[in-house]
Amino acid sequence: MMDQGLARYETTLAGLERKGRRRMLVPQAGADFSSNDYLALAGSARLAKAIASALQRGIPTGAGGSRLLRGNHPEHEALEAEAAVFFGAERVLYFGSGYAANASLFSTLPQRGDLIVYDALVHASAHEGILAGKAQTAAAAHNDVESFAQAIEQWRAKGGTGYPWIAVESLYSMDGDRAPLAELAALAEKHDGFLVIDEAHATGVFGPDGRGFAADLENRENVIVLHTCGKALGVSGALLGASAVLCDYLVNRARGFIYSTAPSPLMAAAVREALRGLVDEPQRRTDFDELRNFANAELTAKLGVAGSGSQILPVLIGDNGQAVRVAARMRAEGFDIRAIRPPTVPEGTARLRIAITLNVDRSTISRMFTRLAAIMTEERP
Repeated sequence: MMDQGLARYETTLAGLERKGRRRMLVPQAGADFSSNDYLALAGSARLAKAIASALQRGIPTGAGGSRLLRGNHPEHEALEAEAAVFFGAERVLYFGSGYAANASLFSTLPQRGDLIVYDALVHASAHEGILAGKAQTAAAAHNDVESFAQAIEQWRAKGGTGYPWIAVESLYSMDGDRAPLAELAALAEKHDGFLVIDEAHATGVFGPDGRGFAADLENRENVIVLHTCGKALGVSGALLGASAVLCDYLVNRARGFIYSTAPSPLMAAAVREALRGLVDEPQRRTDFDELRNFANAELTAKLGVAGSGSQILPVLIGDNGQAVRVAARMRAEGFDIRAIRPPTVPEGTARLRIAITLNVDRSTISRMFTRLAAIMTEERP
């Protein structure tokens, strides 16, 4: 009987295999062109020393409970206070992951009768929260301010009386392009709405002291900003900055916050150190800027593809199977590159997502693009 129960899952997996969409866990190997460890902080001596110091001070590895029980450690509160000052937010809440923060935010803050207008390419975690919430929803064309405006105006014309919520990423994780934040902030103001900005791929590497593209917007009452800690900051968790009243509402109503064991106090201590490092070691960002610009130029020179201008460089292939083959061949030659396929990206846009980090140097980047150009030519139908 159990064989029949498992058969349906095997059938689904076989279908994914036929479509070139079956996912597999692949170990780390070769030069890093797939991680989000942009500033190479994850394995840095600075963070290792901070962890060792925290352990010597008696900071526990685990919280032992939710924040509303005994899990609210002084390190959590110290991190939230320092992060609020660093990012210019009225208050900050520390979540265990960016996924948990986005899911909690969108399922809790927009109310019944409100409208969430989200960019068509916004992260899956935002979709998770949106689906679990009570607000009406509408998708807007990617980075199209007029599309956002039309969605709000149509909603109002049909009798919408609540508040509109605009949901975007400041730097998109699969395309590497920026959102028009100033225009979207003006649109939110015009319609008495809220703007939610996911800074996951901008935190640490863009803006003054790495505070992100939303640095000049974060002190506004109608702006909520998410900074993940597992990318450029090299640790884990997420910092959600908002008005004090919205943060307090999340503490009281967000199930993902209330019913989750608190993040590791040890990780909170490490995040504090990472934020300090952004100020103390500006050379990391300078080196990163130079490497990112070099990589964009190499992409154009060797593959004839326009760079995104950011550290995320998509190379569109289209066919799922071909994308997987090219990525596998690159890994075999010592370059850790991964294929990204639907549903993570739209149908027909399977790609290589090349990420530039300080874990590689110019010579490695140049060799990688040289080999990629040759393999792309050989794999061309």
